[in-house]
Amino acid sequence: MESNFDALIIGAGISGMQTANDLADQGLKVLVVEKEPSIGGAMILLSKVFPTLDCASCITTPKMSAVKNHDNITIMTLSHIKSFKREGMLFKVVIHKEPRYVDEVACTGCGKCEYACPVLRSDPFDFNLGVTKAIHLPFKNAIPLAAVLDMDYCIQCGACTRVCPVPDCINYLDEPEDIQITVRTAIQCTGFDLTPMNAKAEYHAEDLENVISPMQMERLLAPHGPYGGILRPSDGNLADSIAFIQCAGSRDETLGIPYCSRVCCMYAIKQAMLLSGILPLADITIYYMDIRTFGKGHDQFYQNAKAMGINFIKAKVAQINAAENGNIKLRIEEIGQNGGLREVEHDLCVLSLGMVPKNTGNNPLHLAIGEDGFVASINPKTSPTLTSESGVFVAGTASGPKDIVDSIIEGSAAAMQASAYLQNLNISEVVQ
Repeated sequence: MESNFDALIIGAGISGMQTANDLADQGLKVLVVEKEPSIGGAMILLSKVFPTLDCASCITTPKMSAVKNHDNITIMTLSHIKSFKREGMLFKVVIHKEPRYVDEVACTGCGKCEYACPVLRSDPFDFNLGVTKAIHLPFKNAIPLAAVLDMDYCIQCGACTRVCPVPDCINYLDEPEDIQITVRTAIQCTGFDLTPMNAKAEYHAEDLENVISPMQMERLLAPHGPYGGILRPSDGNLADSIAFIQCAGSRDETLGIPYCSRVCCMYAIKQAMLLSGILPLADITIYYMDIRTFGKGHDQFYQNAKAMGINFIKAKVAQINAAENGNIKLRIEEIGQNGGLREVEHDLCVLSLGMVPKNTGNNPLHLAIGEDGFVASINPKTSPTLTSESGVFVAGTASGPKDIVDSIIEGSAAAMQASAYLQNLNISEVVQ
């Protein structure tokens, strides 16, 4: 692999891929570093996108393919930044690459090793709702389409190596390595995490199987999801009554998350509409403090959901407890003329968790961090991709909660800013 690149993209979600493609199309050499076994980010996990209800994979997969097939883009998966230091006009970077235990160049993605492996484990791609094997393809359209072996589960029985059609493709002795490179600019596109399910102890989310996260619901709604339908995790039955609890991880001073995550109302409404189509007889209720549908076409999307018969109840959910038959009992305080405390029961409950900053270690790029924990922009109103470090830019949800459209726009904006920065560098070098 080359050691000198024009641009380093950290994170290969939708904004990182957009940034990489835009820079590479200008003839710049780009290195994309992704900590997961495949590029694609959070968007490849989604079923559909709001407010158009277009297929998420149909949007993401072409961008993944464009990154993979671009002559000017190099991809490093299972990798993260270990050190990042400026030396003159350049940045010296050390990238730590975790072992895959499979030669990703030689691997054909045939899946024979996965079929032969006798060890079952929960599938992180389906947020532990489904199962996979100790050695497995990350998902069917992963890039790179190469198996990954999890040594925490491997019993080294050799079944995978015996069926693999490529000699020496699987290496049980594979080791991590540190790779040193030089880059001229960097863009942080590290994405977001969701508020932990156990953030609010009164919701008992870790103890109740039928209280799930929004990403688990996305996987249930996906055509290639773990169950092939909307089934309760506890018993595999169809859900007849489904609740969405808004602001379960945002706008809460007790959690240290006072801000609105901007997308929770819309993804809950989207999921409710999709559920209504799949389970037309199900009772679907969204408990909310405020509905915030600020984007283009978003309010009409909300009105459409109400017209479909989805219930919207302005209330704060105080507690979640177990009921009979694995059901969920909510203690709510309604707001309005008919307000007051009451208890309601549902088959399945989805917590609309908020966005929090991705854990990237000890801030390896040494960027200023805002009060909310996200990367701070020095000019958020007119140039939101600018950071406290000259030559280092930020895009997507690394700088704060935003939806897919805004993340893509910021990816292109960061590419433009980085390109202009490199052009000024070239002028400075000529002058000197």
